[in-house]
Amino acid sequence: MAQAAAVAKPPAPARRRRASATPRRLPYLLITPAALLMLGFIAYPVLSVFYYSLQNYNPTKPWRNGFAGLGNFTEIFTRDPQFWDTLTFSAKWVVVEVGLQLLFGLALALIVNQTFAGRALGRALVFSPWAVSGVLTSAIWVLLYNSQTGITRYLADAGIGSYGTSWLSDTSTVFPAAIVADLWRGVPFFAILILADLQSVSKDLYEAAEVDGASRLKQFWHITLPHLKDAIVLSTLLRAVWEFNNVDLLYTLTGGGPAGETTTLPLYIANTSVDAHNFGYASALTTVAFVILLFCSIVYLRLSKFGGEK
Repeated sequence: MAQAAAVAKPPAPARRRRASATPRRLPYLLITPAALLMLGFIAYPVLSVFYYSLQNYNPTKPWRNGFAGLGNFTEIFTRDPQFWDTLTFSAKWVVVEVGLQLLFGLALALIVNQTFAGRALGRALVFSPWAVSGVLTSAIWVLLYNSQTGITRYLADAGIGSYGTSWLSDTSTVFPAAIVADLWRGVPFFAILILADLQSVSKDLYEAAEVDGASRLKQFWHITLPHLKDAIVLSTLLRAVWEFNNVDLLYTLTGGGPAGETTTLPLYIANTSVDAHNFGYASALTTVAFVILLFCSIVYLRLSKFGGEK
């Protein structure tokens, strides 16, 4: 009996391996329920969109519902000029917004990174617009652009422009007006991320550069910018995706008008699904937008060599 028990009992190293493996698996076991819930909440909507993109689905016209195959995608690329118009405007909106937000955000980060009296208050004022929700931001700027009580009223009082002018209803001014409104909220995002990275730059590098006679511009170009590369790449990518999907600000400010001048692709999708109840076609548009964003993100990360040597 003693011999059989000795044979059945695993050797001590095997027991130690099993005991040490349990603590390593424990963190994964603890996060499994949350991971499964997140997967369910994310995977189900995504798969539903892909499914409905292949369907004709309109609750107000149930007799037309059914499998459409690639019909929705064929219509998007061959018979829907509004798709190309909204995609073109979306690209223009993203490039202008992200470029200006990066430029002003970098400038603000460099300013508030300096030592001056009241720096803490200055940082709080710079970053405060980012804490305001998108809908509230839109409401603030709707009031500012109001033709009766807003900016144009005071400009008219000063002899600039005329009374009753509405920048949001004029095709020549609506785009700059919307750009300024979104800049107010978007610039602090870049300033926060860039400032956080600026504070990790070693001061010894700047001191050594000064000893070598490098100007402030050369220090910025050869020390600051290379150090900020990954922060800039990541922030521009995130902000580009958010700006491409921007609906709340433009919907509240202009509703896509005037005459469709400010209708982005996501806003077109929202109007197609919510107003027209054409969920099948809207799902196909969403799938196309997803593929465009995925492709552009991969190309951007490859070209920028994100995570590589600085």
